Amino acid sequence: MSGGAFTDPAALAAALERGAARTVAATHAVMRHRAQALVEQVQHNASGRPGPRVITGTYRASWRADVQAAGPVVVAEVGTSAPQGRRLEFGFVGADSLGRHYAQPPFPHLGPAVDQAGPVLVRELNDAVKRSL
Repeated sequence: MSGGAFTDPAALAAALERGAARTVAATHAVMRHRAQALVEQVQHNASGRPGPRVITGTYRASWRADVQAAGPVVVAEVGTSAPQGRRLEFGFVGADSLGRHYAQPPFPHLGPAVDQAGPVLVRELNDAVKRSL
């Protein structure tokens, strides 16, 4: 919809539909790209202090991104299935289920990556929507 006046309601509806389809496709592409960039930043942050140190690399490699679209809604989920993820990010003080006592400090690696990625995602989504319309 690059300007102009619509006198035919059907033409206006068709133009809006085309714009909506382009916008969803553009936001999906941005979300895929930014979700993968977030995974890479988390992996970088989890490669040493102030994040957790790498011992085997298995935890770092466990991070994944999944992007889904349902109609006009596009959602990206970034995470790990590794059981130590929460403990590494937030720390742990107390006894575990086996009775072992810990005073493990947090090694934030996801939070700082999200803080960094948020403004970039918003800017890129805004640009993609403007370009698609």
